[in-house]
Amino acid sequence: MKLILIDDDCLVVSSLKMILEAQPDFEVAATASDGAKALSLYREHCPDVLLMDIRMQGMDGLKAAETVLREFPEARILLLTTFSDDEYIIKALKLGAAGYLLKQDYQNIVPAIRAAASGQSVFGDEIVSRLPGLMSREKPSYDYAAHGISERELDVIRLIAEGLSNKEIAARLYLSDGTVRNYLSMILDKLDLRDRTQVAVFYLQRKSPEVPKGTFRDC
Repeated sequence: MKLILIDDDCLVVSSLKMILEAQPDFEVAATASDGAKALSLYREHCPDVLLMDIRMQGMDGLKAAETVLREFPEARILLLTTFSDDEYIIKALKLGAAGYLLKQDYQNIVPAIRAAASGQSVFGDEIVSRLPGLMSREKPSYDYAAHGISERELDVIRLIAEGLSNKEIAARLYLSDGTVRNYLSMILDKLDLRDRTQVAVFYLQRKSPEVPKGTFRDC
């Protein structure tokens, strides 16, 4: 798995590089200390995952991620930071980053990279605990009907974003587990998403203000 690592702290770069290259199937193809180099390095190496700090001198990680994703919409970018800041989390969600992790959670970085490379959306435990609060922020309504999403499917999407399991959704909506699984399968197909975590992230990015608060977890 080819990786690019961008951080303006040389100690972080060397530490992460050591951790990552201890994995037999990981290769750190390039490193840099400025987000301005992200796009050219991405073009050169076509990495499976780009790991990038948010707060850097020069171009920050959010702006660099936006630049890369504009040219490579399928890029898998994991944003790393020492700050669990709501605005950063919201911006990362809006950009379509593959995940947002705290640097101090070293034990989660390798599994997060593997999950991101496989198409999952990844958030560290502390970040996940912050998502319910973000759900209460008002955002413009989104036209799910344009994707063929029915009212019942939208109910399922809302409950997934609240963190409910299929069994809990079935009980809440008076449906069978199998029916909920079928709804989820249709939702993933209609929205071109890979898993229920992406459904929750998709909903958070486009949430209407009437959505109730709940508990988000990666199921």
